[in-house]
Amino acid sequence: HHHFILFSRFNALQFILCEDFQFHSRSIIKNISTMADGGAEQPEYLKQSSQLGNTNRPQVAILDFGSQYSHIIARRVREMHVYCELYSCLVTAEELGKHDLTAVILSGGPNSVYEEGAPHVAQGVWDLIKDRSVPVLGICYGMQELAHVFGGKVAPGLKREYGKATVSRIPGCDSPLFAGLPEEFMMWMSHGDKLHEVPKGFKRVAGTSNADFVAIENLESKMWGLQFHPEVTHSPLGRNVLKNFVVEIAKAKQDWVMTDYANEFIEEVRAKVGPTGNVIGAVSGGVDSTVAAVLMTRAIGDRFHAVLVDNGCLRKDEATKVLKRMRDDCGVNLRCVDAKDRFLGLLKGVTDPEKKRKIIGGTFIDIFQEEAKKIEAESGKCDYLLQGTLYPDVIESISYKGPSATIKTHHNVGGLPATMKLKLIEPLRELFKDEVRELGMALGIDEASVWRHPFPGPGLAIRILGEVTPERVAILQEADDIVIEELYKSGHYRMIGQAFVVLLPVKSVGVMGDGRTYENVACVRCVETTDYMTADFYHLPYEVMGTMSSRVINEVRGINRLCYDISSKPPATIEWE
Repeated sequence: HHHFILFSRFNALQFILCEDFQFHSRSIIKNISTMADGGAEQPEYLKQSSQLGNTNRPQVAILDFGSQYSHIIARRVREMHVYCELYSCLVTAEELGKHDLTAVILSGGPNSVYEEGAPHVAQGVWDLIKDRSVPVLGICYGMQELAHVFGGKVAPGLKREYGKATVSRIPGCDSPLFAGLPEEFMMWMSHGDKLHEVPKGFKRVAGTSNADFVAIENLESKMWGLQFHPEVTHSPLGRNVLKNFVVEIAKAKQDWVMTDYANEFIEEVRAKVGPTGNVIGAVSGGVDSTVAAVLMTRAIGDRFHAVLVDNGCLRKDEATKVLKRMRDDCGVNLRCVDAKDRFLGLLKGVTDPEKKRKIIGGTFIDIFQEEAKKIEAESGKCDYLLQGTLYPDVIESISYKGPSATIKTHHNVGGLPATMKLKLIEPLRELFKDEVRELGMALGIDEASVWRHPFPGPGLAIRILGEVTPERVAILQEADDIVIEELYKSGHYRMIGQAFVVLLPVKSVGVMGDGRTYENVACVRCVETTDYMTADFYHLPYEVMGTMSSRVINEVRGINRLCYDISSKPPATIEWE
């Protein structure tokens, strides 16, 4: 899910697609070693913590061996209203032991357990599991790790198994893991190695035509292994298997609900900030910043100071709408900085997308710091910064990246220098995107705000290919407004991950009335996606496209041709710049 600000190791600050560019710094500012203007050392940036440090709440611990599906396991467990956290497979017993563990799940991974340098769970962790009698489920590589540790035999299969396979239960075998499932069911396989011999104390409970041991169990030590991936959508009954393990076998409580989460956070923040402390945060009107700002306001009222920067490249009437929604409807102490002329003046004549991002990113940080000083002069010192980290950001910093990769212990925060001496408050850092939406609904935020599409930090500046001028911004704002309105009217908005219009630096001939026109070409982009890492173009019905085209061309002066983008990601990106 890649809406984030990234100030990366290019020769300049740069923005990459983000939903709440001022606020939601996702995979943020990785240490820039040099700048374009002469290689001067960069200042220190505010550090972002990486572990959740949640030791009170019982949890399912997921040990990640580098599988692309690890975060999906976490999503599936959370969907059962059970709290879970993801750890690197190399986590120490000391770290894991701080938590109240109801179960451990070992994820899949790309390695072979018998190869030199392959990752393995520390002996101390196995001792901890045994001492506390914690149930374990190994998935794919995780099952092979169980076999490797407890004396089974793992070797390459004769053929790779990738795709759907029919799993057959062993006749007369009544495993609690498959309670309520038929004798045969479809599951998704993705492995080259397979189990050739069951480890000591385990028995086989299911197989496929290609592999005898696709599910094993040891009831005495409460351990189960699966060769298939129950967490992916291609395994229709996979959720039932996971629920049998998490809820029925491990007896995990299904008490992870957003209203409780909100109340716990409010109490926590009040204790942390104290009766007089101030918190500052930038908001954009996207779902993450809206939810976090409302949560902070519930906790400390007007001592939370929200800043909205209008960079002149927002959607039509966006600043006015955000002020109404957040300040008037949700009671957030919000100030709007009208910096349109400042941004557009700096963007004059600039056509390179990286330069545009650099100008907008750098100017935003300057303005935010100026506002922070004004707020401090009016209300006293601000010690805390509200930050929109989501759980996928945290996962990225702790998951297993392979023996050669060092595991990052922190990310840096939105380009704000450490000299601001702000401590972070990250209310959403335990949540996935769908949980943020759920939390928004629990806080009573209106549905339209909660389900808004992501919007890039640099705004329309990267949807206007070529030079950004006030005239071109106005043309694009009108076209974009019509397209979004038609998606709502036709009932397609909620089914689309992201939708927008791009104004191209291309003109084409057209006919209006009796005269010929020579005007701009615009393109509509609608994608469907669950994680924003991959996306497919949305199959919008022709009649909806027709209405959009006719309205845009008739109502927006300056556009005489409308196209529809039918490229998928990869190879194309969602945004055009």
